[in-house]
Amino acid sequence: MKTNIITREQAKEKLCLALDVDSLSKAEEMVRLLKDYVGIFKIGLQLFTKEGSKTVETIKNIGGNVFLDLKFHDIPNTVGNAARMATKMGVYMFNIHAAGGSEMMRAAVEAVKEESQKSSFPNPIILAVTVLTSINNAILSKEMNINCGVKDQVLHFADLAQSSQVSGVVASPEEISAIRNKCGNDFIILTPGIRPIWSTAKDDQKRVTTPGEAIKLGADYIVIGRPILNARDPVEASNEILTEMVSHCK
Repeated sequence: MKTNIITREQAKEKLCLALDVDSLSKAEEMVRLLKDYVGIFKIGLQLFTKEGSKTVETIKNIGGNVFLDLKFHDIPNTVGNAARMATKMGVYMFNIHAAGGSEMMRAAVEAVKEESQKSSFPNPIILAVTVLTSINNAILSKEMNINCGVKDQVLHFADLAQSSQVSGVVASPEEISAIRNKCGNDFIILTPGIRPIWSTAKDDQKRVTTPGEAIKLGADYIVIGRPILNARDPVEASNEILTEMVSHCK
């Protein structure tokens, strides 16, 4: 079993802040404010579309690790080339869609290896997105015509990703234990859909849990955005989340 007892510093390294903001200046402000409380900063479609690759360089220069959350999903050659560019940017991790299939995922893995050998950058962690946390069984069945249920679909994608040599997966808290049992302790699990004990809003998330519970279940990283970004005091909110992570896992 994966040990879930963590120190405050370990909790910080597991905490990923979603920089879902409209400008590089706001992102930079949040990184400078929270870099002592957050281990990874996630650049998603909103910020990257507005500001481009300079966001990665800016956050790295401040001292933050970058999770490039663009969810690559295309033909293998295109995704391989995108993975190569992500490696050259020096991101800490990036993600691809498991729904793209094993050939696409292997293309990303091979491109990262090749590019890393040619450059001074280490291999970034590659994560395969399983089923988005905004999707439940009803949506999966009625809108996507997949009738096996969310948990079974997540496990299928996790198995496919592991067999494709991908580092781990993005999955909701509800699937952590099942993925850990199926894929082992070395397979990385990053978990969105996290809401602190003091936050009552689920927003558009369907499958959620608290930071402490996610770590206790075996998540390697957790992603939190709005509960920190929209807090009256983001530093205090981050501190409370770290305290919850540590105290829940004693």
